[in-house]
Amino acid sequence: MVDVHDKSARLVTIFGGTGFVGRHVVRALAKQGWRIRVAARRPYLAGHLQPAGRVGQIHAVQANLRFPASVAAALRGSDAVVNLVGILSESGQQSFDAVQGFGARAVARAAREAGVRTLVQMSALGADPASDSDYARSKAAGEAAAFEFFPEANVLRPSLVFGPEDDFFNRFAAMARVSPILPLIGGGETRFQPVFVGDVAEAVAKALAGETKPGAIYELGGPEVKTFRELMEYVCATTGRKRLLAPVPFGGAHYLALGTELASKLSLGLFPAMLTTTRDQVRLLKRDNVVSAQAAAEGRTLEALGIEAEAIESVVPSYLYRFRKSGQFERQRPA
Repeated sequence: MVDVHDKSARLVTIFGGTGFVGRHVVRALAKQGWRIRVAARRPYLAGHLQPAGRVGQIHAVQANLRFPASVAAALRGSDAVVNLVGILSESGQQSFDAVQGFGARAVARAAREAGVRTLVQMSALGADPASDSDYARSKAAGEAAAFEFFPEANVLRPSLVFGPEDDFFNRFAAMARVSPILPLIGGGETRFQPVFVGDVAEAVAKALAGETKPGAIYELGGPEVKTFRELMEYVCATTGRKRLLAPVPFGGAHYLALGTELASKLSLGLFPAMLTTTRDQVRLLKRDNVVSAQAAAEGRTLEALGIEAEAIESVVPSYLYRFRKSGQFERQRPA
């Protein structure tokens, strides 16, 4: 691990630092005193990160995981590296294997060659080399690459991550605003353990501070387990929308997803993203997304790190209010 006492000398390179989870990780590490180098394909879009730290503390550089030379340049002189790069759906050259498999290997290899001492790899609950989901298999490949070059690395597997910029609660709240029906794939019985993005960022900070077990996989979940149906009911209740929740069997959801994929391609991307579901996402929903009993027993959770996880009720209403008919000014009726 890096020397946690010499704060002014520590440099961490964060791949994927401009994204949803990334901006919170940058903020958490800036508070710890790290000098932060954000490696991004479009560094000119990283200006929103500057207020998270002191003047000169955060610097963005260009890097693309498909080009090893740019990865190596971004890692030069770093003490630690955090790889947060990930995608939820494939587009063009941005395939799961290229980003989450090959990309993770490129980061880990370059980090080892650069003499970096600490690596944190962001993965996801459900990562499994034997999964029928391309997403889950590529996440598992990224984990394997991290451990191949850094046996002492930490892998973090969050459940559904929520926060002001999330792609789950915001997406379905937007759908509820325009659609009278919300589909429940697989009947809505898939279980999730939503985890606050700030708690995930704190876990990253603790890993870099040497407070985690070397070579361990941490499973990150919030304080409550909820089904997909319960989460949709919560979205409707929070936004004040009465919508029909329609169960869709996995077989039917497969063809529904195929239809939205084709619509997106044929419309050249004009088909609304919030209405697009992929067949791989349907396959993912066949498995629960919760922290395992083994991880809890072995102390590989947020609680074991001393992090008191935030519940969705304490955070989500603060940003879903904009989907109510009258925004934050809508009168809330007592239950």
